[in-house]
Amino acid sequence: MEGGKHRLTLHKVNLLDIQSVKAVFRGCDAVFHTASPITDNPEEMLVPSVNGSKNVIMAAAEAKVRRVVFTSSIGAVYMDPTRNRDLVVDESCWSDLDYCKNTKNWYCYGKVVAEQTAWDIAKEKGVDLVVVNPVLVIGPLLQTNINASTIHISKYLTGSAKTYVNATQSYVHVKDVAFAHILVYETPSSSGRYICSESSLHRGELVEILAEFFPDYPIPTKCSDEKNPRVKPYIFSNKKLKDLGLEFTPVKQSLYETVRSLQEKGHIPVPMKGQEDCES
Repeated sequence: MEGGKHRLTLHKVNLLDIQSVKAVFRGCDAVFHTASPITDNPEEMLVPSVNGSKNVIMAAAEAKVRRVVFTSSIGAVYMDPTRNRDLVVDESCWSDLDYCKNTKNWYCYGKVVAEQTAWDIAKEKGVDLVVVNPVLVIGPLLQTNINASTIHISKYLTGSAKTYVNATQSYVHVKDVAFAHILVYETPSSSGRYICSESSLHRGELVEILAEFFPDYPIPTKCSDEKNPRVKPYIFSNKKLKDLGLEFTPVKQSLYETVRSLQEKGHIPVPMKGQEDCES
């Protein structure tokens, strides 16, 4: 990273050990808490995400950090079977904990409890907390391995998915998520939660976009559910971030960059014809 040699230091921190957290917060103006497990194992999800969040807020309070920016998830916002998909989902919405528990969606359950814990302790300790709630994050990969969000795209290119499901998903570019964190930190008036979403697509729309850009891959053309009408996508409000000046990357560009990154990292082969098209 530019300037990293002189201005960047790395520290190994155990989020479950508050003394470990306190040691690196001293002298900090801001803390960005972005780490959270992604697992359906309730014990592996709940303990580190909830207790880790608690330790981060408490350590930030002791260090007199000016602002904590907390990465939550859209999973803490919209999981509610009674919610009408014709209504806009905004920052006032919360996922239903009983529904998450009954459907064994421990990721969303953990995200709700972790964020609520952060809000409760921040209020108690007088910490200036701002939360970003991203949807599914796509775009170029920094790491060499493939992550859960990108598998969501790659499975439609490798032939492993023969059909697409009758479901919807919302997407946002990874750089937009990063910029959202910077914006809410640097803007003094920032407060509360910020949904970070560019747009929502039905899986049918997703595969159509992929086929438009990359026609040489075995992209499925049939839905696994041919009896029911297409599920309506959720309408997530991104007004708060737009009002701060964030210009979202169009979802088509995000998907294109995701696939090109998968090709460059060797996760999916580059068809000869597709390679010629890209180069031309």
